[in-house]
Amino acid sequence: MGFVGGVMGTSILSNIYVLAVLIPGIAVGVRRMHDVDKSGWFLLIPIYNLILACTEGTKGENEYGADPKEEA
Repeated sequence: MGFVGGVMGTSILSNIYVLAVLIPGIAVGVRRMHDVDKSGWFLLIPIYNLILACTEGTKGENEYGADPKEEA
């Protein structure tokens, strides 16, 4: 954001950027927690959510919906 951010004031641009990235990031994290058949609230537990994000999702359908990798 270098020059433009310095001229316009970094707080406004950085706040817009943070909101533009944060909200979709949370949505992707919650979707990943649902893939491993856990609640989206597990995203708030720092190390455990990293472990869950690296594990393979549950096979077949779970309480959050169908398996996205399952072939039709």
